[in-house]
Amino acid sequence: MSDVELVLRSTRVMTPEGTRAAAVAVADGKITAVLPYDAEIPAGARTEDLGDDVLLPGLVDTHVHVNDPGRTEWEGFASATRAAAAGGVTTLIDMPLNSIPPTTTLDGLEVKRAVARAQAHIDVGFWGGAVPGNVPDLRPLHDAGVFGFKCFLLHSGVDEFPPLGPPELEAALAEIAGFGGLLIVHAEDPQLIGGAPEPQGPRYADFLASRPRAAEDRAIAGLIDLARKLDARVHVLHLSSGDALPLIADARREGVRVTVETCPHFLTLTAEEVPDGATEFKCCPPIREAANQDALWAGLADGTIDCVVSDHSPCTADLKVGDFGQAWGGIASLQLGLPAVWTEARRRGRSLEDVVRWMATAPADLVGLGAKGAIEAGRDADFAVLAPDETFTVDAETLLHRNPVTAYAGKTLYGVVRSTWLRGRKIADHGVTTEPTGRLLERQPQA
Repeated sequence: MSDVELVLRSTRVMTPEGTRAAAVAVADGKITAVLPYDAEIPAGARTEDLGDDVLLPGLVDTHVHVNDPGRTEWEGFASATRAAAAGGVTTLIDMPLNSIPPTTTLDGLEVKRAVARAQAHIDVGFWGGAVPGNVPDLRPLHDAGVFGFKCFLLHSGVDEFPPLGPPELEAALAEIAGFGGLLIVHAEDPQLIGGAPEPQGPRYADFLASRPRAAEDRAIAGLIDLARKLDARVHVLHLSSGDALPLIADARREGVRVTVETCPHFLTLTAEEVPDGATEFKCCPPIREAANQDALWAGLADGTIDCVVSDHSPCTADLKVGDFGQAWGGIASLQLGLPAVWTEARRRGRSLEDVVRWMATAPADLVGLGAKGAIEAGRDADFAVLAPDETFTVDAETLLHRNPVTAYAGKTLYGVVRSTWLRGRKIADHGVTTEPTGRLLERQPQA
């Protein structure tokens, strides 16, 4: 214990064994011990007493569109990671599209890393992309440390990241399965969406009808069939359809290796509350009805849904025009995910431990980051300090992501993030961030 540099003490420290009064010892960026609350502090160690605020593991957000380079006016590594730090997120994995170039080749990955390296306030990893014609690029990207590969089954919204048709999907998944990789999928069926009414104008009901639940359900069923055939590992992104949960649960019982995430906006916002013309609420798949939201919460409760991640997909304000057919689809929420989910979780009788499991431990497990996602000896000293019973009202102008557009504007949320720590260093204090000290992460070989 003589090398301990820092001790964080709280009456509520969240550990894998439960929440208790404890003192967390840190040395060289790692947690060295979780001690009794009144343990003697080693000589020379700095102590920070957090009182009754809860010490949580730093959140891990595996679904973030940083858009840098190429669309940095939408978001960038500096602004995204500052917002993440202010919201208690200490690790993010960047999606391979909306930047130019996309992360579909080694050259594209190296461009991303070069841009991110000096700007990251938190730790950052990267997904690769699977697009038509890049099967030869997948193994080199895997060997270079991407955490898996994202694909679309229909237009992605940007022309430089085209979707995979059925033969291309099977070829990509066969290649990825061959080296033990992970395919993560935007699962909506293009034929069903192509046959749905075109979204036009300001009515949210028209937009919702254009992205039916059945499109998700059919795409997920097809993905499960392919994963079963190829013995491949697949992950369903941003699940919004509660109707798909039984087929996912059945597939798991059969041994199909499928995991699934949902997002704060699907758990906290409902179609019934979206005003016409309010395209800050537009995302694909869409925010659905309250009854569907109840099914998603049930899927979290029974373990069918593994994790909750942001799908932070921002844009400039001018792209959020009042026509749901024309506006950019994406919710900006990176700084607000923890309080948004906690607000609804506490209303539904779920615990803060549940929220941390969904937003820190499970995402870390998904991508194999064994040093992240929990407060225990040997892990990185990544923490969020939360006042769970305090509230604040969201003011878009004060958020740290680049553009002041959010579907949460004006909402009162529980859970104030006091500070955020990365490897034992405070990187955000009451929303004020320090200089960037984040590291670029690579996928670790799995045992």
